[in-house]
This record gives sequence, structure tokens and C-alpha cells, in this order.
Amino acid sequence: MKARVTLLTEFREAFRMALNAIGAHKLRSGLTLLGILVGVFSIILVMTAIRALQGNLEKEMAQLGSHTFQVQRWPAIQVDDDSEAEQKYSRRKRFTVKNAEILRERATLAGTVGVSSEADQGEMFSRYRKTNPNVSFRGLSPEAFQTRNLSVAEGRALAEVDMEGERHVGVLGSELAKKLFPFGSALGEWVQFRGVKYTVVGVLEEKGSIFGASQDAFLAVPLPAILNRYGREIPLTIQIQARTADSFDDTVEQVRGLLRSLRKVPPGEPDDFEIVSNDSLINQFRSITLAIRSGAGIISSIALLAAGVGIMNIMLVSVTERTKEIGIRRAIGAKKRNIMVQFIMEAVVLSELGGIIGILLGILAGNLAALALATPPVFPWIGH
Repeated sequence: MKARVTLLTEFREAFRMALNAIGAHKLRSGLTLLGILVGVFSIILVMTAIRALQGNLEKEMAQLGSHTFQVQRWPAIQVDDDSEAEQKYSRRKRFTVKNAEILRERATLAGTVGVSSEADQGEMFSRYRKTNPNVSFRGLSPEAFQTRNLSVAEGRALAEVDMEGERHVGVLGSELAKKLFPFGSALGEWVQFRGVKYTVVGVLEEKGSIFGASQDAFLAVPLPAILNRYGREIPLTIQIQARTADSFDDTVEQVRGLLRSLRKVPPGEPDDFEIVSNDSLINQFRSITLAIRSGAGIISSIALLAAGVGIMNIMLVSVTERTKEIGIRRAIGAKKRNIMVQFIMEAVVLSELGGIIGILLGILAGNLAALALATPPVFPWIGH
């Protein structure tokens, strides 16, 4: 017990002397702190910002319904400008409505098969207002409302009768409805796009935004109206919802096999289409950010290593400058261990102060960057 008290007293005294030494050499200590601070700050800044973006992505990127996946020609996320890859994707066969009909008939594990097309973008009008020229114009089948996780707040979704009659009706995203009809309900009103008027039969529930881009600024019309207006060669995507979460993987494999057969992909050759799900989007984003995190970690580690060497040099200089102090302490009974603990404690205090300040500044700057991209703040010590 006595030895424990003595050791505690020794550390307390070493800590007090370390603070006094740091205070007595403010410029030298400040420069040493700066090296540690910059290294820690850069790591925490990048990790906090990426984690904020990733958390927001995982929360809000549920653009597909539960246990739903999508098949399309192009990858969901492209991060390079490889012209060879561009040519490979562009040579792939387009998906057609007939493909979706075959999947409905033969994919026995699939519960719902929907078809959609991002046909165009442009300015839309109502009798009250007009929009910016970047509003999305989409074609949807009735099943796509379920597979794309679109819930109706007012009115109704598109129905089979709208498909058969190629009626000029549409469903609005919530943001577009508020923009074009600020004084009341949009139901029964008309929206004009490129000279054609569409009667509003429904308004969807708000889905929010991803990275500041709204998911609620679009007009959805019956898919046949899109095909007749833009041609049968317009790119389509097909969404498939498994009957249950447990059968999701089996459904994916069944659909993959059917599509390879339909598209005549030779055995052993890679798929000539992409299968995209909420999980695959998140995993692809994580793989991209992994490279960023790794690069930032390597660069910041070099900065921390340099800061550590700086602290070592400062301690060597400090020992040389304070030989008289060390001699006096030895003369009055201090042991070598006491002297070593004193200088180690000084180095630890410098490192800890620099690390704490770097962490706080990194979290603050990382969350400011996240807020600038319209994502909620993240505090690393609260969950994961």
C-alpha cells in the first residue's frame, strides 16, 4: 500500500513538473503540439466527414423497397473515366418491357417486378408557377411504386388502366407538388412538360434528399406514354422484389440465370448487366471511401511520425538544457527512474494535449463539411 502511494505521488509530481516545463517554454511546446495536432486533426477530419456521409447514405439510400434489387445496363456508381469500360457498358443490350414480362412469368421466387425509366429532365409548368429546368420526368409501371418504395400521400398511384389507355396522367413528388401548387392540393390539376399536359392523380410522401439532392422533385407518368414519346430504345431498369427477405439471395440468382439465358451470355463469361440493391450501393460506397480513408490514414500517420520524432528531439534538447536541474535533483536524492519518469511524462502530456485538441478540431471541421453537404452531424463516441 505504501509503495502504491509513493508511486502515485511520484507520478503526480512528475505531471506537475511536466506542466511547469511546458509553460516555461511556450514557443517550443506550441510547435511540438502543432505537429501532433495536425496529424490527429487530418485523420479525424477525414474519418468524421466520411462517416457522416456514409451514415446518411445508409439511412437515406433506401430508394428500392425492402428485399428488392434492380437490373440495369450501367453500374450504379462510376468513379473512373475509362473509355474502354464506357464502350463495354454502352454495347450492352438494353432492357425491354418484354424482359420484365418474361421475368414476371418465369421468376417464380419474385413477388413483384416493376419497370421504370428516367426519361428526361426539364422545366415544368402549372397554372400557378414554373420550376427550374432540372426536374426529372419518369415513366413507371404500377408495380414500380412498390419496388421503388414510393408511398402515396394523396390520391392514388398509377394503375393498370393508365397503362392500357396511355392516359396523360401523372403522380408528383412532394417537393414538386409544393412548388407548382403552393395554395392547395395538386389533385385534379394539370402539369405541363414539353408542351404536353398531364392530369395529377396522386402526390407521394416526402423521401428527403441524398447529399443535398432532392428525391421528391419529379413527375411520374405511365411507362407506355414515355415509350411512345421517346421511342422503344429508351433505357429501362427493372426492379424485382423477392417474396421474403429469406429468399432474396435465391431470387437474385434465379433472375441472374434467366437474364443470362435471355441475353445469350455464354457460360463462363461475366454478366452483361448490373444487379443493384440497397446493400450493394452501400458496399460500393464503402469500397470507394476505404481508399480515401486509407490514403488519409497513411498521410496522417507520416505527419504523426514526424511529430513523434519532433517530440523526441525536443526531449533530447530539453535534457541537454536542463543538466543543472537534473544534477540538483540527483544531489538531493532523485533516482534515475525519477528523472526518466519526469521527461517521459512531459512527452506524454505534450502528445495528449495535441491529440485532444486535434480530435476536437477534427470532429468540428468534419461535421461542418458534412453540414455543408446537407448531411446530419456525427459524434464518433456515440454509437457506430
